[in-house]
Amino acid sequence: MKKFLLAAAATAIFVAPAAAADLPPRPYTKAPPAYTAPAVVYNWTGFYIGGHIGGGFGGDSLQGSDARFLGGVQGGYDYQFANNWVMGLEANYSWLGSSGGGVVFPGGTIVSGNNSGLGSVTGRLGYSWGPTLLYAKGGYAFRDRDLNVTLGGVPQGFTTSGNRNDGYTVGAGLEYMFAPNWSAKVEYQYYNFGNTTFTASSSPEIVGASFRNDEHTIKAGLNYRFGWGGPAATAY
Repeated sequence: MKKFLLAAAATAIFVAPAAAADLPPRPYTKAPPAYTAPAVVYNWTGFYIGGHIGGGFGGDSLQGSDARFLGGVQGGYDYQFANNWVMGLEANYSWLGSSGGGVVFPGGTIVSGNNSGLGSVTGRLGYSWGPTLLYAKGGYAFRDRDLNVTLGGVPQGFTTSGNRNDGYTVGAGLEYMFAPNWSAKVEYQYYNFGNTTFTASSSPEIVGASFRNDEHTIKAGLNYRFGWGGPAATAY
């Protein structure tokens, strides 16, 4: 019996490797690739409309330098090129609160002015980092302004030189695309309408008086972009 068991064991030792050699090789299965989140591409090209609020600070003594509340609307078109550069055209208009400023001359004549609205049509150029856009702007500016001369509460006639309601504007801002089709911005804008000089008046003491016409504004705004401005996933 002992000899039989030894013979059986020896046979198994030699047969097992031979049988294993006859088995087909195990098929190779490639591990599935690791998941990679799709890259997000921000596209600034397209039309937009929006609104803004902020403050206006007059640069001339007629309207005073105190801050006034403003609110308004804007709209435009942007075009993204060379990967990160953005250029566009924008129109905006802001309504301003009353300034209540004025100048009293020695003879009792009061000259007062008030800007009720500021508007502009500007080009803008910026550089984007994904959802963030830093830009500068400049172009044509206009305003709605009343200029009054009174003596003892009675309106006085006058003439002035210069075109005090048309000028230029420059500014800069930062805009951030926080959701598909939506962006928020903060912006500084300077408006310059030249100087106003009184050339004639029924109150002679104001003749020759000159006033600077400019305005500084700070705005926070919100824009809706029509389809083009949101993040889009790329293939992976």
